[in-house]
Amino acid sequence: MKGDRVEIVVDAGDTTRTYEVVASRAGRRVETAVRRGVVEVSEVTRSGTVVRTARFMANRVLALVEQPVPREDGSEKPGGAGRPLREDPET
Repeated sequence: MKGDRVEIVVDAGDTTRTYEVVASRAGRRVETAVRRGVVEVSEVTRSGTVVRTARFMANRVLALVEQPVPREDGSEKPGGAGRPLREDPET
């Protein structure tokens, strides 16, 4: 979904570097995969075509933060747990 974002923090010797992969257009999403010691973060279209990929050595990755876009359909309420799982019978 447009706006999906993944931040990757990588150890670059004496410092750290932060990279960001963002779904830049409508209908695209960002996928992550860890295979054979390599972390891949890809921007993918609706049909599954990879638009661009960032690859990092897994032993150098310090943090991988996925930040999905909040849904607009109301299923995820900000800070709300919704109603309790069961009602207290004495109230």
